[in-house]
Amino acid sequence: MSYYEYQVVPAPKKPARQKGVKGTDARFALALAEAINAQAAEGWEYQRSESLPCEARGGLLGSKMVTTTQTVLVFRRWIETEAESYDYAVQTVPRDTAPTPEELAADLPPEAAAPAPVAAPVATPMPAPQPPSPAPAPAAERPRLGPARESDGSIHRFPGAERS
Repeated sequence: MSYYEYQVVPAPKKPARQKGVKGTDARFALALAEAINAQAAEGWEYQRSESLPCEARGGLLGSKMVTTTQTVLVFRRWIETEAESYDYAVQTVPRDTAPTPEELAADLPPEAAAPAPVAAPVATPMPAPQPPSPAPAPAAERPRLGPARESDGSIHRFPGAERS
């Protein structure tokens, strides 16, 4: 069974200075191209880069957990395994000796020789489109947040200590 094998390598973080290459973006692109080409020379095919969260110990004494983002490059290559040996012998029949359709039909029993009648497909009409339902009516009154009010408009006080 053949399959893909994957390799994940860290992406370059600090591009090295190169003679004739100016600008951080150009140096970074060159460092990235060199990393991809180095893996391609070993038979790996570049797939994509991923930025993934990584938890690591941080701080002065390493007692605090810090989440950082790590960027990696993903490569793959095709692994060819030994295939099982199958005998795919193709049987060929000479054209002169191949039976004709009439000869094949003669070998069938009489009830199988006559084709069965085919019923015509029944077409059912599509239902008429329904008009869109009207939007629901807005609620008469929205619930109010705040103190509870009695029917006469006065504020309902909860039982308990009276406040002055």
